Amino acid sequence: MSAGAQTRYAIYYAPAADHALWQAGCQWLGRDPARSQDRRPAPPQRYEPWRYGFHATLKAPMRLAPGCSEAGLDEALQALAARTPAFEMPALAVDSLADFVALRPAQPLPRDHALWRLADDCVCGFDRFRAPPSSAEQVRRLGKPLDASALLRLRQWGYPHVLEGWRFHMTLSDPLPPAQREALLQQARQHFATVLASQPLRCSDIGLFVQAAPEQPFLLKRRYPLAA
Repeated sequence: MSAGAQTRYAIYYAPAADHALWQAGCQWLGRDPARSQDRRPAPPQRYEPWRYGFHATLKAPMRLAPGCSEAGLDEALQALAARTPAFEMPALAVDSLADFVALRPAQPLPRDHALWRLADDCVCGFDRFRAPPSSAEQVRRLGKPLDASALLRLRQWGYPHVLEGWRFHMTLSDPLPPAQREALLQQARQHFATVLASQPLRCSDIGLFVQAAPEQPFLLKRRYPLAA
């Protein structure tokens, strides 16, 4: 597989670059993905979120399908952003999700919320850019317990946690055993307490993150401003 064929692209929500939550998240993970020269090592127990950058997934990482190009993806993202009005984000809180720590909506997110609609648009509208999963990717995904609905979503969209199975979250830790997770949960609550309580949060753009090769960190290549 050529170097270019290994490149993966992801569509993520990330707080605005001048928002205190973006700064707090990058500080927590030890890296700013918008700065390619930022090569600080991952903090303990946070390697996976460090590698992906501070974000919430709208379209999971994918290699480009044959006949698709980064320029075409860029054009489609511009079009989506131009027709999507900016909106208020739900209030967030630090909590556990499965066996890791994450920022999650403080209250259940309604299915018709603008944030969920945006995620659906990204999953469905950009699937034409997604290359079929490799054998290794299939084995990795199928190696995790999935119910029948999640398995159908995995086979159709390449990722199980989409559409009605989507869960907005901004990952803050690796999977951890209960005692370590509880300790890090308390640290994260202290770290994010001030910014979560003080500054309103909007979804004002969507970001294109790029991973040049396996195991390399994702970089924030471009932000696409949503309609005013």
